[in-house]
Amino acid sequence: MFEVGELINYSSHGICQIDDICEKTYFDITKKYYVLHPLDNLKLSISTPVDNKAVSMLELLEPDEAKIILDSFHSPGIEWIENNKERTKTYSEIINSGDRNNLSKVVNTLIQKKFEAELDKKKLLDQDLKLLISVQNILYRELAHALNTSFESIMDEVSNSILSTMEVPNTV
Repeated sequence: MFEVGELINYSSHGICQIDDICEKTYFDITKKYYVLHPLDNLKLSISTPVDNKAVSMLELLEPDEAKIILDSFHSPGIEWIENNKERTKTYSEIINSGDRNNLSKVVNTLIQKKFEAELDKKKLLDQDLKLLISVQNILYRELAHALNTSFESIMDEVSNSILSTMEVPNTV
């Protein structure tokens, strides 16, 4: 169980601080709830049951774990799924699991596809781009927090790592 004041990674909101643990009653059912807010949105207050298994609440990465994940961007990502609906479903399931190692593989693959599309003067599909931006916001902020650096620094390092592993056609 988490404690008041603790920072955690909460589902699709990223790094949140636990403000309170209290009992609340809804529809005549009383349960213990975490009350938390995202660090990047102090006005938003989230209440979730302590025993809620439907959302991912994880301890924040330690610096050594963050370095391993950052290094993973030198490796291939996850398999690209050609079917758009199947890809979105599969990648979303991976993202919802909260497993940062698998999140980094999804980000890796989506960034590679984005770079490849740009080389062909095309764009990544909107659904893939939205997924990428959402996961980058959560994962990169947590990596930046763990490594005491900026979001932009993580973004640059990841992009450079991925570009260094890609076979880019010679344009000369």
